[in-house]
Order: sequence, then C-alpha cells, then structure tokens
Amino acid sequence: MKVSRLLLPTLREVPSEAEISSHRLMLRAGLMRKAATGVYSYLPLGVKVLKNVENIIREGMDSHGAQELLMPAILPKEVLEQSGRWDVFGPEMFRLKDRGGRDFFLGPTHEEMFTITVRDEVRSYKNLPMTLYQIQTKYRDERRPRFGVMRSREFIMKDAYSFDLTEEGLDKSYKNMYDAYCEIFKKMDMDFTVVDADSGAMGGSGSQEFMVKSDVGEDTIAYCEACGYAANVEKMAGVPTECDCPEGDLEAEKIYTPNVKTIDDLTNLFGCKPSLFVKTLIYRADDKIVAVMVRGDREVNETKLQNYLGCLELEMAEPAAVTEVTGAAVGFAGPIGIKCDVLMDIEIEKMKNFIVGANETDYHYKNVCVGRDFTPTAVLDLRIVTDGDSCPKCGGSIKTAQGIEVGHIFKLGTKYSKAFSCTCLDETGTDRTVIMGCYGIGVNRCIAAIIEQHSDENGIIWPVSVAPYKVIVVPVNTENEVQKELADKIYETFKSKGIEVLIDDRNERPGVKFKDADLIGIPIRITVGKKAGEGIVEYKLRSESASADMTENDAVQAALDLISSKI
Repeated sequence: MKVSRLLLPTLREVPSEAEISSHRLMLRAGLMRKAATGVYSYLPLGVKVLKNVENIIREGMDSHGAQELLMPAILPKEVLEQSGRWDVFGPEMFRLKDRGGRDFFLGPTHEEMFTITVRDEVRSYKNLPMTLYQIQTKYRDERRPRFGVMRSREFIMKDAYSFDLTEEGLDKSYKNMYDAYCEIFKKMDMDFTVVDADSGAMGGSGSQEFMVKSDVGEDTIAYCEACGYAANVEKMAGVPTECDCPEGDLEAEKIYTPNVKTIDDLTNLFGCKPSLFVKTLIYRADDKIVAVMVRGDREVNETKLQNYLGCLELEMAEPAAVTEVTGAAVGFAGPIGIKCDVLMDIEIEKMKNFIVGANETDYHYKNVCVGRDFTPTAVLDLRIVTDGDSCPKCGGSIKTAQGIEVGHIFKLGTKYSKAFSCTCLDETGTDRTVIMGCYGIGVNRCIAAIIEQHSDENGIIWPVSVAPYKVIVVPVNTENEVQKELADKIYETFKSKGIEVLIDDRNERPGVKFKDADLIGIPIRITVGKKAGEGIVEYKLRSESASADMTENDAVQAALDLISSKI
C-alpha cells in the first residue's frame, strides 16, 4: 500500500479525552475515532490489526479442535428468561422492542444460544466432546466507559463453549482451551499471568483469568512469589492475621466521641493503630439492608459479599437507611443492637477488646468482644487482600499488581444445560445432562493491552504478528529517480512474497515520514537514501534504536527471516 493512498489521519497533539497510552496512541496513530462515549469507528490500520488479532485467535482455536460459527447479536427476551439472567444483567444490558412490542436485547454474551444449538442439533455421545466458538460484536451499557477500548459499550469478543458428558471430559476440554490461550497470547507477544478468578454473572465453578500486568489495568492481581499462586483480588482468600489487641477480659465501655466519624479521626482520638478498630459498613443488597464488619485497616471485598448474598445490586446504603437500622448518624454504626443482619470478616474472630461504633451519634464502644457483646449473623471471608498478607496456599508473602484482563475461562458445569434441557445419549442409551465450559477473549482489549506493553514516547511498537504492515519502505527523496526506483523495487519484492508492506511515497520531509512510521509502529523500516546508487539501504527495527547499512538483498532477506520467525 502506498502511504499517499492510505487513510492515515495521524495526530500530532494528544487528544484531551484520552487518559492512558493505548487510548492516546490508537487515536493518534489513526487506528480509530470516537463515535460516542464507549463506541468507536475503526479506520484501515485499526481494522488490519483487528483482523490480525482475530486470525491469531482463529488459528489457536482451530488447531485445538474448536469449530467456528456465528450467532445473532439481537436475541429474544425468552432466551434469558429461561436461564434466569434477564434480570441478572440489570441496566448494563441494552434492551429494545421490535415493532410488534416484543422484547429483545443486544447480546452481552451467548451461553444460552450455544446451549440451545447443541440441544437441538447434537443427540449422541459420539459427537462429543465438542467446542464451538464465534468472534462477534457484544454490547454492554457500561455505567462508566473509560480508557478507550479497555472498557467500552461495544466490543468484539471471541467466546467459546465446550460440551462434555463427564467432569473428566470437562477437565480435558478446559485444559485444551487453557493451552490454546497460552499459545494465542504468546503469539501476540504478550507478557501475561494466569490467575484464579471469580465467575461472576456467568456462573460455574472453576474460573481463571489471563492478565497482562499494567499500571493502568482495572483489575488487581494478588500473587505469591514463593509458590507462584496468583488470583484476582476479587477471588484471593484472605488469611486471618493475629491482632495486637489489648490483653485481658476487659469490660465494654461507651466513649463520647463527638464529630469523630472516620478511622483517622478515631486513631487520633484513641492514640492507637487502625487495626484495633472494626468498621461496620451498611450496604443495600437489592432491597435488603446488611451490616458488614472488617478491621479498620481493611476494605470490604464487594465481589465476595455480593456472591454470598446472591444479590443483583449492591451499594452503600443511603443515610436514611443507615439511621433506620443504627439509630445514629452515619459514621457511628456498630454491631451491638443493630437492626439488621451482621456479616463479619473471619479476621475479627482473632480479635478482642476492639473499638466499634455504638449505634448512637457521637459514641463508640471500646473493649468489645465477639460472642460476649454481640453475635454476628455469619462469619466469612469478606476483605480485600493487600501487600504483605499471607498466601492461602503456602503462607508466603502476597504482592499485588494491576492487570488488564484479556481472557477468561470458566467451568460452567450444568448451569445452562439444565436450564435448557441440553442432554445427550451416552454409550448405554441413557439421556445425560451435558457439562459445559466457557472461554472468552476480548479482541479490542488485546490490542490495547499490546500497546500498553509495546510502546514508547514516539508511538506504538507492534509485534510482527499483529502489525498492520510488517515493513515500511521510506525513500528519502521521492524526486530522486535512483532512490525512487530502488524503493519501488524493494516494495514490489515484498508484495510478490505476500508481505504486508507500505511505501511512503509522499513528498514530505524525511523527519515527517520517520515520525509517522514510528507512531504507527511498523516493525521494520527500510530507508532508501543517498547510498541508493550503491545498492545500500538503512535497515532499522522499530523496537531498537540502532540502525544498520545493508545491501538491498541483505535488508530484504533480514526482514523476511524476522517475519517468518514471528508468524
């Protein structure tokens, strides 16, 4: 492709709306443009990258025996009603009516449709195991779209579903997809980590995420360097630690604490560490009010809380609701005498003589003990793990890092196959409920994650496997016939070998051409300049600062060798 003919609207200025590198560079390099909040149009370079990522995914899935199909994006309400998820997705799901008033929705995911397809088309164990997948646009009305394609309202996903008749079969299908994902992300040159994860609205038992470590990631990974165990903090179990609490059987005492509502206020007043306090936070879970207790230096893990309660909506209770159950202003809630269920983190069982709100404005209790002064409704793991906590597997020290989720695999079990009566005949002729797995990759998010890991102050540094073009040929002076002729010859050589190649034939200064080549991240640049008459060109990799003079043939061969080793 000639750059003079390419729709390549690069930007010199950083777009004000872009907060992270990948968002800025996808706009500046002319990969996409914003159509609405969380919705983007893809320009030619962006489409080529998308297609390359999709092809890597297809190759990985196909090589592991998966079969591609394509489901509709517009689906009838009845599909989700039967699985019980019409209300689970809540306001994040785009809902619409046809001209006859019938309810439809834009598919945020497709477990139901895949299950229906296998139920209707597969009847014998001889057809199993089977893994089906699609690459399709999904729709979710995110409350807060942000970071470009990292969290958008319209996105492309590869979703796959495995079907087996036994748990052992599911284990094999799950491992097969695990291996496929590792190959796919390695082919994209991603530095990724596999972590245990929460299954969320998808349901099921086992669940793992493929995370790309990045400071701009919206997820937090907790990992142990001693044993290698890693999990999303939403999933990582909290190991109770011993508290340096006052000794003895001290009597609970109500203390006047005017205008003291925060942990910082309390530590200043009582002159002790936050770990000697217990916070009581009031939540609204759907229509129910609950109190949640965690140590003063801890935070509530709302994913664990929501999973335990099984609620669709979870949010901090409004002040009026807090006053109704505590009898006090916000900031003085405690477990003693509160008029709602009390859920207590397991770490508090190891505490005694701690400080809590007194459910009375301007008062706290000190020297409170579990069992003697109050009895919780339930005791469970409710906190977010932090750096320095103990590993639940080996007891080593936990560290945390931010990560971008690019893939997620689930063991769904029979959640959907039971709901849709998806069965197959086994070897004995007995009808058996099919056991399912679910496997997703965010295609757009992969692009953003790659850029986050492969970019510098000058622009994108595409891995060869996903680059929109592998080589760019840059004649320094397009009016010089010798340079033009040699540049055209090199360009045609790559084209004849099926290599995606650009030639910057614009009548622009060399510096402009080099800046654009760096910005759009083409892996290999061959510059044709003053030594063209000698058959010498400059060969440079985008990922390296140094360049080298080579003969035309050597430069072409070096490029071909690099490309063949990466694709």
